[in-house]
Order: sequence, then structure tokens, then C-alpha cells
Amino acid sequence: MRTSGSLLLMLWFILSVQAQDDKRPFEDVNQDDLGLVNDEFQELFFEALKQKGIENYEKAIVALRKASEISEDNAVLYFELGKNYRELQQFPAAIENFQKATALEPKREAILVSLFETYAATRDFDSAISTVQKLISFDSDYKEDLANLYLLNEDYENALQLIDQLDQDLGANSYRNSLRRQIYARTNNTDAQIQNLRQSIATNPEQEKNYLNLIYMYSEQGEDEEAYNVANQLLESNPGSSLAHLALYKFQLEKQEPEAAIASMEIVFESEEIDAESKFKVLNDFLIFVQENPAYEDRLIEVAQKLTQIENAPGLYEKLGQFYLQKADLENALRYFQLGIKKNSSNFELTRNTLLLQIDLQKYEDVRELSAQALENFPSQPVLYLFQGVALNKLEKFEQAESSLKDGLDYLVDDIRMEADFYAQLSFSYNGMNNAGLANEYRAKAEQLLKEIN
Repeated sequence: MRTSGSLLLMLWFILSVQAQDDKRPFEDVNQDDLGLVNDEFQELFFEALKQKGIENYEKAIVALRKASEISEDNAVLYFELGKNYRELQQFPAAIENFQKATALEPKREAILVSLFETYAATRDFDSAISTVQKLISFDSDYKEDLANLYLLNEDYENALQLIDQLDQDLGANSYRNSLRRQIYARTNNTDAQIQNLRQSIATNPEQEKNYLNLIYMYSEQGEDEEAYNVANQLLESNPGSSLAHLALYKFQLEKQEPEAAIASMEIVFESEEIDAESKFKVLNDFLIFVQENPAYEDRLIEVAQKLTQIENAPGLYEKLGQFYLQKADLENALRYFQLGIKKNSSNFELTRNTLLLQIDLQKYEDVRELSAQALENFPSQPVLYLFQGVALNKLEKFEQAESSLKDGLDYLVDDIRMEADFYAQLSFSYNGMNNAGLANEYRAKAEQLLKEIN
């Protein structure tokens, strides 16, 4: 019997051909498998297994080839050759050897499985289908793999017939439902997909995923009212469902029911089963709503701060900062950017944007402090030295500014605009130190670079 309900998704076969048993080189071969062979054959064969175990597949193949000169009719030998060639992604050679092994031992399941997997990896679905049909005599669970192969081979009629037969014999399961929906999607048979989802809901009303898929289908078709009704149906069937509110809030916003939408959002934010990325999307929709309905701005801040505490997600502060930045409310934008940095000082983009706002708002002492902290995390970022130099110049600490700016120039590569900014700031520093000669020299350098840009 098989050890898993379905071998592997075909996507895995396409992306990877490393069979699980290859990591255990001595478990699938024993002395009895080799038949009557001499000592030299055994020595070469087990040397090959050792080399495969340490991933020296070329050396394993050399040993197996030598062994084949001693015994040409040993299925296990060709089986091992096939597995080593497959590890090297030499698929034609792998298939050739698996075929030789199968010709010698046509009833050996493991060899047929490896042949099936390798055909699938090379997208030879016709051959994979033929091989899986042989495997069904070992275990009827291979019928699910056959249905999947039909799907990949674009033989949708046979795929659906087999899925329906399996559902009738065994009852529906999520794997076959997924295959069926993929077929409906590929054939643009939306009505059939909706009907299938409604049937799944009727059969198993506790399964929330079916409701969500149906909501998605209706939304994609522009049938928002139907989608809204399904979301409410989910809530009726599962009163404690936070996923229902993940669907409902957007419809409530569109229906101008902001209080209900905010209540749904709060349930979403507090839910442990909803991932942070989905919560970010909800918050983003709320931000868009508040831009058009500024009366709810205080509620937005309240809800967002609560979410930040629940998720410990500093990215939320950054989103709030960007929201205020778009409204040209620089003070509030800076406030939330700074809160975000306190939570996550390793976010370079957020640090850079915060420093830019601090400079724009003439908070030079804050710039000096934050740039010094940031340089501990990002010592090779020239823009941080530039920001620090700007702040120190404004604070009339010209010698310190000169030192920071020159340090930053050492890290600057192929950025003429920033180089001109460095020279302009150095000119400012030398003016402050009453060194007119160097001030003029660096001013001229900056002007020359700007001419090149323009």
C-alpha cells in the first residue's frame, strides 16, 4: 500500500525530481534484491550506493556501469542507474534505465513510481499516464494521480469523469475538489464551478473555505450582491467565523455602512486565524475609505494602533505614516514613521524616509541622532552620512560634518546627483570653518557635476 494519499502534486514533479527514497540509499536495496551475483558485483554495487549517499552521483554511475558488465540482467542495477541519472537531471538516461529495470521486473511498484515521476518531470504526460495506469493495480489511490495527469495533459473530459467516479465511490475530498475547480477555471466554466461550490456548501456547511471561494467567484464575475449574500450565509452558518468578516467589511464599505464595516474590521484584526498580510490589506482598504471620509480618521488610528499591538507588526506604522504623507500632514507622518523605527530599526527604507521628513521639518538634532543609530546598522549607506552631514552643518558643528561627509564619499559609487550634494555640503562646512579656498573648490565641483546632469 502507498504511504500517502496522493504521490505528489505535479507542480512538484515539474520543479523537482529528487525522490524521497534517494536520501536513504540503503533502505530500498538489500542482498536478496541482487539475486545470484559474485563478490565483485556486490562490491561495485554497494560502492555505488555509498557514493549516491554522499551525492557523488557521477562516481555511483561509473561503479554501476562496471557492475553491468558483470551482470546485464539485474533490474535493481538499472533502477539505481536511473535514480542517479535523475539526480543529475539527465532525464533521458534516467528513463532509459528505469525502462530496462521495468522490462526485467514489470511488477515492481517502486520502479514504476520512479518512471512515472520522471516522465512527469519532463512533462511527458502521455507516458506518465500509461505508467500510472499500471500502478493502479497496486493501489487504487493512484487514480487521483491519474486525474491530476489528465488535467495537466489538458484531457479535461477524462479528468472530470475520473474525479466524479472517485467522489461517487469514496466521497468528495479537498484534493479532488481542487482539481475540479482548476479544470473549471481552465475551461472558463464559471457556472459549473459556482454550482460545484454551492453543492460543497450544502454537503458540508461547516467548511468555510467553500464560502470564501464562492465569494471570490461571484466577485470576479461582478456579482457583488450574490457575493455579499454568501458572506452573510457564512456568518449564519458559522456565527463565530472571523473569515466571514474578512469578506463582509468590503461590501459594508461599498454599501456605506461604515460602523458595520469597522466592527467587521476589528473582528478581523483580533482574529488569530487570519494572517497579518490579509489584515494589512484590510487596513489599506480602511485608509482609502478614510481619505474619502475624513470623519472616521480617529477610528482609523484607534483600530490601527490596536492592530499594531495585536500583530506586533511595525509595518502598520509605516502604512499610517504614508497615509498622512499623502495628505501632506508631515508631522503625523513623521510621528508614525518614528514609531515604526522604534519597532524595527533594520528597515532601511523607513529610516531613509524618516530622516528626509526630519530634515524637511528642520528637526536637525533628531536627524543627527537617528543617522548615527542608522549607521550602526547600515555603515556602507552613503546617504546616511549625507543626512548626518546636513544636520551637523545646520547645528554649526562643521568639523564633525566634514568628517561624516568625507566618510560617506568613500562609499559612494556612480551617483552623480548625490556626489554633487556631498560637495555642496562640504562647501557649506568649509564656509563655516572660514576656509574660503576649500569652500569655493567644493562649490565648483558641485556646480560642475550638476551641469553634467543637466
